[in-house]
Amino acid sequence: MKINPLSNANVNPYNRQSAKIDQAEGKKTGMADKLEISSQAKEMQGSDRIQAERQEKIDQLKVDIESGTYKADPKQTANDLLKHFRGL
Repeated sequence: MKINPLSNANVNPYNRQSAKIDQAEGKKTGMADKLEISSQAKEMQGSDRIQAERQEKIDQLKVDIESGTYKADPKQTANDLLKHFRGL
């Protein structure tokens, strides 16, 4: 009975996995995904208004923290963390 030696190239699962990942990412094919959002779609999202409101809140928080008047509510912080991690 003849026993053939194993080849190391076929045994290493990491090489096969990295090849699959490279292929899935389009590295070998040279293809890339591209997304374009029209100006009308951006207006419908209202992202400018939301960004402006968020920036106002951030600026106010910065002022409060720098002046020492910001007081964090630990119960509200804990509730918000629970909501976040529970996916509510």
